[in-house]
This record gives sequence, C-alpha cells and structure tokens, in this order.
Amino acid sequence: MSVGYGGGAPEGDGAAGLALRDLVLAATVRIHHAGAGYAHDEPDGFLGSGFFVAPNWVLTCAHVVHAGEGGEVTVVYRTSPYDDPRPVPGRVAAMLPEQTGRPVPGSWPAPDLALVRLREPVGHTCVYLSERPNPHFGGNRVFYAGWTAPRGRLQILDGLLAVQGTISAWSPEEQVRLGQNDLPSGVSGGPVVDPVRGEVVGVLKSRADHGGGGTSIGVERLRTLRLPADGDDVYQSVVHAHDRYHRDRQRDADSPDPTWTDIQGELGARPGRTLSPQQRGELLGLLADLPPPVSTRGLLDLLRSLPDFRVPSLVPAPRGWRDGLGLLYEHARQDGALKLVLEYAMGVLSAERPPAPSALAAERALWEWVRHAATGLDSGYRHTLARRRAELLARAQTAHRQAAFDTGSPHPSVPGHELPAPADTPRLKLPAPLAPAVLLVVLRRGWEPDHCDWSVSVGGGPDQEPTRLYEGERAPLDGLADQVAAPLAEAFRHADEPGRPATLYAALPHLHLGLPVDEWRLGPDAVPLGAERPVLVRCSDRDQLPEEERHTRAAPWETDDDEDPDAERRDRWRRLRQAQAEVLDCDDGVRRPVPDTAVLRGLAPHTVPVLCRPGDPRFPDDPAAMGRVLRAGFGVVLWRRRPGAVCGEFHRGVKTTVDDGDGALFLPDAVHALRRRLGAGDTESYWAHGTALLYDDPHRPLPGTGDLLEAP
Repeated sequence: MSVGYGGGAPEGDGAAGLALRDLVLAATVRIHHAGAGYAHDEPDGFLGSGFFVAPNWVLTCAHVVHAGEGGEVTVVYRTSPYDDPRPVPGRVAAMLPEQTGRPVPGSWPAPDLALVRLREPVGHTCVYLSERPNPHFGGNRVFYAGWTAPRGRLQILDGLLAVQGTISAWSPEEQVRLGQNDLPSGVSGGPVVDPVRGEVVGVLKSRADHGGGGTSIGVERLRTLRLPADGDDVYQSVVHAHDRYHRDRQRDADSPDPTWTDIQGELGARPGRTLSPQQRGELLGLLADLPPPVSTRGLLDLLRSLPDFRVPSLVPAPRGWRDGLGLLYEHARQDGALKLVLEYAMGVLSAERPPAPSALAAERALWEWVRHAATGLDSGYRHTLARRRAELLARAQTAHRQAAFDTGSPHPSVPGHELPAPADTPRLKLPAPLAPAVLLVVLRRGWEPDHCDWSVSVGGGPDQEPTRLYEGERAPLDGLADQVAAPLAEAFRHADEPGRPATLYAALPHLHLGLPVDEWRLGPDAVPLGAERPVLVRCSDRDQLPEEERHTRAAPWETDDDEDPDAERRDRWRRLRQAQAEVLDCDDGVRRPVPDTAVLRGLAPHTVPVLCRPGDPRFPDDPAAMGRVLRAGFGVVLWRRRPGAVCGEFHRGVKTTVDDGDGALFLPDAVHALRRRLGAGDTESYWAHGTALLYDDPHRPLPGTGDLLEAP
C-alpha cells in the first residue's frame, strides 16, 4: 500500500513554502503499466513518476513511458494525502526525442520528455510551468518530488537539490546538474520546482551513478516538439490549456484552497519586475484564448519590433505567446518593463489570424487588460494606445467587409458589432431533418416520481407520422437505459442508413432533462449513443412547467397571440438565422440566478441560452430556472450536467462552438462531432463532457398532440 507524504518544505517563507509543497505533491503522479491485471497500489508494474501540467495532460520522461505496452499506460493520482489513489488510463501523445525501437536501459538521450493524454476526464490540480527561458532560477536550489518504492512500498518523496551547472549547454541535449541529495529509483519524471518563484522549471531525468543528485530537463524543451503536418499542435494545446486553467482557477470563487498564483504572491514573485502573479496569470490566460502564432518566425519578428529590446539567441526559440512574454522578463530595462509588456500585447493584437467571433471577443478582453494596466502611465502614451487600437478595429472591419463581399455573405459587419436587421428581412426557416429520426418519449408518473412510462417511435420524414414500435409502463428511472436498449437498437435498425445514423430525439420530463441519454450504451462493447449518432433533448411536458406570474413581453419580435401559447416559440425558432451563446447562471466562476422570464424574453432572437451550473445542490431552484428558459420561448439550450469547480473551459468551448458555427441548424452536428472526439480521447474536447443540447423544434410536435411531424 502507498503511504503518506514525506520530505521537507521548499525554502522561503514557512507558510508559503509548505503551501507550495502541497500543490506540487498534489499534482505529482505515478505511472504504471496499462491493464487491469496490475494492482496499482503495489510496486509491481510501477514505471516512474510524472505530474499534471494541464487538465488531463501529464508530463514525464520518455524512458518512463517507453516501458509501457503500445504507448498505453495507467496514471495513478490523488489530490491530497487523505485521498485514495485513483487509476486512469492514458496514452502517450508525444515523445522527445522521437525514437523507434527499445533503447539500452539508461541510455535514453535528452531531452527525454513525454506527454501523456488521459483517456477520460478526471478532476485534479495542475502545476505552474515557468514561461521563462532556461537557465534562469530564482536561487541556487530547487525543490523536487517523485514516487519511489523502497522495501516494496510505494511512497512519494520530496526534497531540495543544489543547482550545480549545466551539461551540453546550447545543444538539444542540455541538462541541469543537481546534487547534494540522493535520488532513489522511480522519481524520474517528477517535477523540479524553483522554490523562490514558485514555478516548475524542469523534469527529473536521471540520478547520478556515483554520489548524490542527478540531472533535470528544462520544461522549455517541449517547444521542440515536431510541428504537425495536420491536426492539433500538441505543444500549443497543452500550454494554452495550462494557462487557461490557472487563469480560471484564480477567478474561481467557490474553492477556498490556495492557488499557485496565491502562493507566488506570498513568495514575493514579481514576473518581469513589473507584473504581479495575478496580472501575469490573467494576461497568460487572455493570450491563451487567442489562436497561437502562425510561426516562430512571425513571433520573433514581433519581438524584434519592440522598442529598446534586443532578442537574445535562445535554443529553443520561443514558440507560443507565453514564451514571448517570458523572454521579456530577463531583458527589459527596469524603467520600461511595463511599457515593453504592453507593446508586446499590442503586437499580439495586431498579429494576423483567421476572423472568428471567439477570437474577436478574446482580442477585446486583451485590449481591456492593456487599457487597465496602462492606467498609471502618462496620458500621452495611453492616448497612443487607444489610437492604435482604433486603427486595428478599422482595419479588421475593412477586411471583414471585403471577405463578406468575396463570399456573398449578407452580414458585412464585424461579428459582435452587427446592425439590427430590417423588419422585412427574410427569416431562415430551419427545415426538418431529411434523415429519419428515432424518438424516445419519457413521461413522469406523478404518483411515482422515481418511475416513468416510455415509448420508442420511428419517424420517416416531414410527411410521415411517426410509427410507434415499443412502449412500456412503470419503468424505474435508474434502470431505464437497460429497459430501452433493445427497443432502441431495433428502432435504429429501422431508421439508420449507410453512413447516416438516425438522430435520436429524447423527449424528457422537465424535471429529468439531465438524464444522460447520450452516455447510454446499447451493449457492453458499444460506444456511447452520443458518439454514435446525434442525440438531442426535447421537453415532453411543457404543459406542466412550474407556474409563475404573467410577465409583460418586452421584445419587439414577441407575439401577443394569447390563443396560441407556442407562437412565441415558433417566432424565436424562425429567427435563429445566427446563433450566439449566452451563459445565464455563471459569471467568471461565480454562480448567479437565472433571470426572470420577462428578462429572458428580452434577449436577442439569436441567443442560445447556456447553463453552466445546473444541478448544484446549493441552489434548489434549478427546475424552476430551466422552466423559465423554456417559458421564454427558447427551443435551443445548452447545459452541462456535471458542474465543475473551474468552468472557464466550458464557457470558452461553448462560445466557440456556437458563435463560430453556422447557426443553430448545425448545432446538432457540431455537438455530435464533439462527442465523437471526446470518445476518441481528444483532450481539447474534454470541456464538453456531460454537455446536453435541447433542440425542441415547435414545428415538429411530439406524438400524442394530434399533429404530424411536419416541416416549418
């Protein structure tokens, strides 16, 4: 069995040093062979150490994971000394250097780094990776942590090591020599921390053959990961997720636990001699919201354009926005440090990138940071910044209009700054799906709230009434998935076409809209339904929504037809030409109540409501909150069933998916694609875990209302 934490605190202020140690140990993991045949609380199958660098990403040594089978390993983690170890499968996503075959033990060349991507999302803490160029340390000693198995018992070890110089400087195999402490077997892959600045600077690589100590590899060596010919850039994906995590973690008001930024502040760290740790974390998070530089050369050109700044010769060269910022710290004049950072941020704003609403929103947020940070500078400089920002906006507006003209787009303005459309503008009618659909209707039994009645139907098109195949009564809600598995499989056999799986509409009671139908599986080896086909939610009991006072309709597009309660729904549906996500119940990580129905009715017709924190037991009004959204006439709603402590990635992912997409008509396919990538282990899609999409077309009434499934 594994035992508790041991070792000593980093140097520095006692309380801050102990808190820093806790953060490091909480993020340090052990790596085992893959497969359930190994007991993960025993040393058999133990390969070495690693640590979380971003949500669902582990950094370790290549020689540690190379002993795994086919790139598959098991990561065992815990977030406190009192938690039981938890195993989670992972796969090696990248290694440095890229090597085939099995090297001689102990001969793996530097940089000897590997990134492991978890195959399923888990909750954990992450270390803070330094953005500084190597070698730059705040002192002459570093703190380390790692797992080992003395006398056959797994335990975590930590301590201090002296920095004794470098090996193979200015080469791809550069390493830092560490000494004055013994390093046992197993700690390879663990983090090396600068205890003065409170940031991870390296990875333990090896221990000395004679005497104490060993070597470490600087985390900046990750910049040498090969650029992909196509697909995601692993380096950019990891560091952007890292920076957004720490920005969002600092914004989160629900957790009382100290953050890395908090501890860096207590240690007295001052990044670049001008930024506080809080300012630095916020700025890096804003930079991570933007697309990465198009090339290293473009980033170096930006750095060379900065006034009174000489770009040093560095190996490896900066690759991301954070790397460029870190380069400023050691090479700025004391009296010009803040202006240098602001000039760099303005350079990032002016960099070329594909136009997208999410990028424009990120640019606006970065500009607000620059404007606020410049408050203490002279008015002439602030005026110059504002004028440059206005020029950038004018240039973007011109480029967008030209692109709209070239493509024939009817919307020539920059997204987010559109003029209201005239009243006689033709409205897009969302057509009924061409492919057949399967409909699962679930009705709550009022006198047996934990049971339900259900039916499964197949609809063949806009002119065909759905055919009911199966129905059942008094099914327990917690066993519904097993009871409807065979009926659904048969319905899909009726409706599926080669390469075109039928959409599943799950019509659920408003109190059970969170039923995870998209996660159901039709067999033990089957993929989740949401990865197999589009799974959309409808409300099966709109007539039973909680009653409330009648509100005055304030929006000009709303109808006063009291005889047709669905007229408002149909009117909103017709106007979903565009789609723009709006989070209703969360503001930068702080839970807020969903507005009243009258306020919701006043939202723009292209609004797609997003609920970030439904189901939070501290707020019992969730069913009524969703009822207000439905009563306001919204037929398209996104929410997540499992609220997390840090929600910035969910906000960002939803905004990108909705705002940058092609309108509400294409949201079912977009959410389906996310679920497929999630099932394939795509870390960039983990934010979508547990996301549900209400897609309730008022022109396609549910069976039992006396109407056909008809087109608008």
